[in-house]
Amino acid sequence: MTVLYRILLTAVAAGLAFGSPAVAQHAGHAAPATAQPYAGQQMRAISSLSEADVKMLLAGGGWGLAKPAELNGYPGPAHVLELADKLALTPQQKKRVEQIFKRMQMRAKSIGARYVAAEQAIDEIFKSGKVETGSLQTRLRDTERLRSELRRAHLVAHIETTPLLSDEQRKKYAELRGYGGGHEHHQHQQHKH
Repeated sequence: MTVLYRILLTAVAAGLAFGSPAVAQHAGHAAPATAQPYAGQQMRAISSLSEADVKMLLAGGGWGLAKPAELNGYPGPAHVLELADKLALTPQQKKRVEQIFKRMQMRAKSIGARYVAAEQAIDEIFKSGKVETGSLQTRLRDTERLRSELRRAHLVAHIETTPLLSDEQRKKYAELRGYGGGHEHHQHQQHKH
C-alpha cells in the first residue's frame, strides 16, 4: 500500500466516523439532511431580529455589545448595581453608577428603537419585492451607524463605571460574574493613569 493510498483511506475513515456528508456520499452512504438554521424564522416581524432581540433593544439592554469591556475588566453599570451589596458599594458609588446607568439606558432605548425601525425598513424593502441596491445601501449605512452608536453607548458606560470601583471591588465583580481573577493584571494596569 502506498503512503498516498493510506492517507486517503484514513481520510475516508475519519469522514465516516465524524459524519462528513461529502466523504459519506463518496463512500456509498447517503448524506444526512442539511441543517435548516432559519426554519420558522420567516414568521418573525423583523427577519434579522428575534422577539427577544427587539424586546432587549427597546428596553435599552446590552444585547452583548459591551462584551469587549465586560470580559476585559471594565464592569458594566447594570451588573454593578445588581451586585451592589456584594461589592459593598458606598452610597456615593451607588449614586454615581445609577447616574451612568440611567444615562446609558435612556440613550440605548432611543438608539435601540431607531435601530429596530431601521432593520424593519430593510425587511420591508425585501418584502415589497422592489429591492434597489442604491436605497438598500443607504439603509444599510443607517442601520450600521445606529448599531455602532448603540455599541458605543454601552461601552462608554463600562468605561465610566470602572474608575468608580476600587481594585478590590473590580476583582470581586469579576469573581461574582464568573470570570475568576483573570482580569487583575488588566485592572491594575488600566486604572493607574
